Amino acid sequence: MSNSTGDKPSTPLHSVSVAGAVIREDGRMLVIKRRDNGNWEPPGGVLELDETPEEGVVREVLEETGIHVEVEQLTGVYKNMTRGIVALVFRCKPSSGVEIITSESTAIEWITPDQAADRMTESYAIRLLDAEIDNKTHVRFHNGRHLNKRI
Repeated sequence: MSNSTGDKPSTPLHSVSVAGAVIREDGRMLVIKRRDNGNWEPPGGVLELDETPEEGVVREVLEETGIHVEVEQLTGVYKNMTRGIVALVFRCKPSSGVEIITSESTAIEWITPDQAADRMTESYAIRLLDAEIDNKTHVRFHNGRHLNKRI
């Protein structure tokens, strides 16, 4: 495949991230308020080269919240078309730990699905809502805020 000038092949550059849709038995979901942008999001971050996606989500949730989790299943693959980030979201259940504020967050809360829809941008709320509604894996793309919008 060539770029628009046709003189050399293009190489797609993507970043892969992982996030945990951590859901308690009462249906509440773990979210952080990010220190860098003030947004409420599920805990997660960049997948390291030497770890599996499941290892990455366990590490990221622990680093950002103090909560140890058990990974249950992949529930969604999401691509930010603007930034070239592919996010793998896993439904997880908390196994131990206590919520702690970290260098990446200013708050940690267990919220309801309705609160997720109200507090979070569409592109992040859907990651939690997809994880709690069924056992399917959802594949969606977004522009950083809204679903199914190409730039």
